[in-house]
Amino acid sequence: MTSFEIRLETAADAPALSKLSAQAFGPGRFARTAYRVREGVPPVPGLSLTGWLDGVLVGGVRFTAVMLGKRNGGALLGPLVVDPAVKGKGYGKALVSEGLTRAKAQGFGLVLLVGDVPYYGRFGFAPVPPGKITLPGPVDPGRLLAVELEPGVLDGAAGQVAAHAHAS
Repeated sequence: MTSFEIRLETAADAPALSKLSAQAFGPGRFARTAYRVREGVPPVPGLSLTGWLDGVLVGGVRFTAVMLGKRNGGALLGPLVVDPAVKGKGYGKALVSEGLTRAKAQGFGLVLLVGDVPYYGRFGFAPVPPGKITLPGPVDPGRLLAVELEPGVLDGAAGQVAAHAHAS
């Protein structure tokens, strides 16, 4: 019988998470637009989660506070990473679900990400209407997804996404 636990990320987890990200996304991850948005901005305290299977780190998810145009209250989900040896067992789903619950509790009204609708649609993510929200770099418009944690927040959200440090 296995035991899966979600914990807050600590500084000691960084090397293992970096290794998992390198395996999952390769060296090109640093050039991706979503990575560039997050670059140099710490993730939101309390929203950097790690997944542990029988005491071994097998995954993690982070959220970075973002402004949409001049409006606060958004978060960018990513990266989500799960050890390839245990992919498909629901650990990534558990991390995202817990992260969204915590993001809502911290007052975030909207979460964005660059990802696949077939995976993230189960959490309520849907493509952002074209041109409404932009990232500072190329992104396939069908992969820019959002979920409202507060109904109606997406209606008033528009503009360029920019990360900022979040005071908790």
